[in-house]
Amino acid sequence: MQLAPSLHRVGRDSIVNSYLIEDGGEVTIVDAGMSGLYGSLPDELRSMGRTLDDVRAIVLTHGHTDHIGFAERARKERGWPVSVHEADAALARGEVGNPAKGGGPIKPGSILSFLWWGLRHGAIRTTHLGEVATFGDGATLDVPGAPRVILVPGHTPGSAALHFAGHGALLVGDALATYAVTTGAVGPRIAPFSADAKQATASLARLEGIDARLVLPGHGDPFDRGIDEAVRLAREAPLPV
Repeated sequence: MQLAPSLHRVGRDSIVNSYLIEDGGEVTIVDAGMSGLYGSLPDELRSMGRTLDDVRAIVLTHGHTDHIGFAERARKERGWPVSVHEADAALARGEVGNPAKGGGPIKPGSILSFLWWGLRHGAIRTTHLGEVATFGDGATLDVPGAPRVILVPGHTPGSAALHFAGHGALLVGDALATYAVTTGAVGPRIAPFSADAKQATASLARLEGIDARLVLPGHGDPFDRGIDEAVRLAREAPLPV
């Protein structure tokens, strides 16, 4: 699905998001969603006028399994390098346990819908990374679109937002969500299953003032009123604790 010129989302809905950013005829994938989304890549790339051969890298906003998705398969089969913030590398490799805490209030219908979506999109087939490169806070990555890294710990220790300045887009991973998988609530908010929801809220200050009208979360629809407004609304929303 096209979200902006040269920027697409993989799949037909926004329960778990994986993004394609094209720059100069080459493509960066941000987050690998669930493993079953791999089968949707050729068609989505084709809609951009690109193919699998044009993909140069996968960049992960953090190491949770619903973001590493098809990354290991793609690394093995296509040779695409995968990278994540250094503080989440062990999580992406499966060497440490998931630091997520409780998701706060839960509506059974919403969480069951999320779990069912995951099962239908290959959640149980997800494998951790055999190899993953790392980056640090403030780095400008040598991948198509040249995103700048902003460390926003809280959801995980190595949660990172990626600023694609040339596209006016900030890909925030689960630093904030516009859809809560636990309750079905919509609008900017701290994502459920954060390791430290209070730290995640404090980290939002690192995103303020970034020149990005389009905010793309790991869960939920795009937010097109700018990151400062997204941060304001996220602070006002109830914490998922």
